[in-house]
Amino acid sequence: MFQSARLKLTGWYLLIIMLVSLLFSGVIFEVISHEYDRIEIEQKLRQERAEQGINLFFQQFLQQNQQFINPPIKVPKFDPQPINEARIRLIYSLLLANLGIFGIAGILGYFLAGITLQPIKQMVDEQNRFITDSSHELRTPITSLKTATEVYLRGKDHNIKEADKLLESNLEEINNLQTLSDNLIKLAQYQKTNGNFVFEKVEIKSLIEEAIKKVATFAKHKHITIKDQVGELSLESDSASVIELFVIILDNAIKYSHPKSNILVSAYLHDDFVFINVVDTGIGIDPQDIPHLFERFYRADKSRNAPGYGLGLPIAKQIVEKHHGVIKIESEIGKGTSVIVCLPLKQPKSSRH
Repeated sequence: MFQSARLKLTGWYLLIIMLVSLLFSGVIFEVISHEYDRIEIEQKLRQERAEQGINLFFQQFLQQNQQFINPPIKVPKFDPQPINEARIRLIYSLLLANLGIFGIAGILGYFLAGITLQPIKQMVDEQNRFITDSSHELRTPITSLKTATEVYLRGKDHNIKEADKLLESNLEEINNLQTLSDNLIKLAQYQKTNGNFVFEKVEIKSLIEEAIKKVATFAKHKHITIKDQVGELSLESDSASVIELFVIILDNAIKYSHPKSNILVSAYLHDDFVFINVVDTGIGIDPQDIPHLFERFYRADKSRNAPGYGLGLPIAKQIVEKHHGVIKIESEIGKGTSVIVCLPLKQPKSSRH
């Protein structure tokens, strides 16, 4: 499909360049041809002047001595042949130049078409990967629901206990489906141009405290303590999305930390940016997995047994980028992970609502 589009776009590039080249060649031909016409007219005028403007003394001299001059002296006539040949050579030169331009334009057009279509190709490829990955992730809980229900219905002896167990299992899968669909919707919303963000000046500490409250139950279940060392700092941000950003980061930190361990949240200013650091002492991440953590549905080998679909960090990255910031992950196997979020204190005027 893209090869066909590339050839069509190349054709359009070539057609435009051909038209411009032909127009330019036509202008050159007209200008030089006009100059040739001017030279021809000027030469004819000079010939006429030479024939008519010979002074009387020279005419009398010729008349008196004509019998001694053999052959008789004649004024040379103007020959238009060289100018006509020059016109023909000009046409040939312009034709060769145009052929060269067309050849080069065709090659350049092909490559330019590829460059032009590359972002579209990447977008379509990404969309196809998204659909494929989403279908695969959705198929897993749906298959589990279907299998469990079919096995139950095939059984002959049904009782309340088995029915309750089936419903409990189905409810868990339904919750997983709901989580997945919610995350897919969030990811799609954050990928929009504006993302419906409303930027206002807020205290970072209040946002972190709100995020900690949302993960408090999960942290308590693993007996993990979250230490908040964020000072009195403020920045322009969309409060709801920033809270969600740190809920994602803290949820991951708790998920992959050892029970009864600590998670530290700190922040500091540098130039016109605030750096917020979330550090855990968990299982760590393999260095080869770190570059892929922000890809949709990517999960490191050590995290495949943990709940989740690999959409949290891609959502986090979208939130950070909408704030014109940067998110970075540093980790060491067996020692823990550090997630650094860098956000500007003030948003560009174009981002404010």
